[in-house]
Amino acid sequence: MALLNDEMREQLSGFFNGMKKDVTLAVFTTKEGCESCKDTEDFMEEMASLSDKIHFAAYDIDTHKDKAEAYGVTLTPSVVLLNSEQKHQGVKFNGIPAGHEVNSLIKGIMAVAGSLDTLPESQQQRLKKVTKPVNIKVFVTLSCPHCPGAVEKAHQLALENEHIDAEMIEAQTFSAVAEKFNVSSVPKVVINEKFEFVGNQTIDDFLSEIEKTQ
Repeated sequence: MALLNDEMREQLSGFFNGMKKDVTLAVFTTKEGCESCKDTEDFMEEMASLSDKIHFAAYDIDTHKDKAEAYGVTLTPSVVLLNSEQKHQGVKFNGIPAGHEVNSLIKGIMAVAGSLDTLPESQQQRLKKVTKPVNIKVFVTLSCPHCPGAVEKAHQLALENEHIDAEMIEAQTFSAVAEKFNVSSVPKVVINEKFEFVGNQTIDDFLSEIEKTQ
């Protein structure tokens, strides 16, 4: 199922020309009970076709348990972005990153490829003090225009600090997970399954909650 029209494909191909390094879209699916797995695989293959620096890899979460465990994948479909050294730097999408989330996928690809905007010195100094594991869950819906901004900030923090991993979770696809964390509006950000806030808040707001985990 093609999700991009010809105009979008042309625009993205030009945009991806600015990639500095290769990126692999590692897609984890399962054969049973996953309505959006095939669409996610097809979409990631479509994205990979737009640049010779974007690569596609498909894994079955049951067959490739070692890969799933290494990347912290527990949900399907999931897309893990790997850098040019095939390393997972904490950038993950649970559920198809379509709708408004195409924007966070594009930004994620470019960031992992080395086109990451540098954070201000004051925020970098705060990040350096994060030395314990941090997991950031950003719950979204594909129709939410404010959600990509929250996802992008979470992913940027993961790329800046090896102790942080960040994942988008599509709330409708994973309704049981959303219910567990009392998601009633999006974007909702949950850090280490304990600290949370709602809305596309600032990097400083993210850092304030992260600092509570240290």
